[in-house]
Amino acid sequence: MTTAVFTGPDRLDHPRGGSFAALLRHSGALAKRSLIKTTRTPEALIDVTIQPVIFLLMFTYLFGGAIAGAGGRSGYLQLLLPGMLAQSLAMGSIALGQNLNADIEKGVFDRFRSLPVSRSAPLVGAVLADIVRYFTVCAVTLGVGTVMGFRIETGASATVAAVALAIGFGLCFGWVSVWVGMLVRTPGAVQGVMFLLVFPLSFGSDVFVPANTLPGWLQAFVHVNPITHLVGAERGLLIGGPVAHHLIITLGWMAGLLVVFVPLALRAYNKRA
Repeated sequence: MTTAVFTGPDRLDHPRGGSFAALLRHSGALAKRSLIKTTRTPEALIDVTIQPVIFLLMFTYLFGGAIAGAGGRSGYLQLLLPGMLAQSLAMGSIALGQNLNADIEKGVFDRFRSLPVSRSAPLVGAVLADIVRYFTVCAVTLGVGTVMGFRIETGASATVAAVALAIGFGLCFGWVSVWVGMLVRTPGAVQGVMFLLVFPLSFGSDVFVPANTLPGWLQAFVHVNPITHLVGAERGLLIGGPVAHHLIITLGWMAGLLVVFVPLALRAYNKRA
């Protein structure tokens, strides 16, 4: 399968480390490889299809009545779903580092090194391919949420903006997973390390409960948590409310993630692959 991507009229015959256009072309070909691999192993999409549904059902129907109080489950669902969208994207990024780590262990990246492709193209291509996974998270979460009673209270343009922001954040956060995947030795270790990161970010935010119900020391962490601001922007875009403050901070976090973790991931990749 890998060989087929690099044969025929679209053969990647540009020198390693060539122009930016060559990098995009190489990355696109490798993203296509990742998507073909996903279509042949659909069970790899469990974390972006079944898992978000389980979390949404569990927190709405098992805990929603107790957490929401007088607001009821329907009111809690309106608060919860935008937060679940952000959490599911963060959880979905874990597989990116796992897959890259597995490819290195299997020697796939040795094959890439022997081909005349841009050095960073395998990593960039893998991240680009995850656009499909993140879009799946958004579609599944919003679709199932609508069946459960969630209602978008803004409009079509705001909804598109919410999905675009969520996918953009997922692509930026995915570079953390790429970096971890380049550092640790096994795919299982990638999952363990990323869970240690994603769970505090998810539960130490206002995804499930309002921040003002938390202890003061925890509120301090919640207010600087990037997931909190992503959730705030998503809620504003989907159910109404202030957006600008949360959006600006979220975009700042996205830029920061790229500036810090893209070079770290590439450096770790150059040392390992």
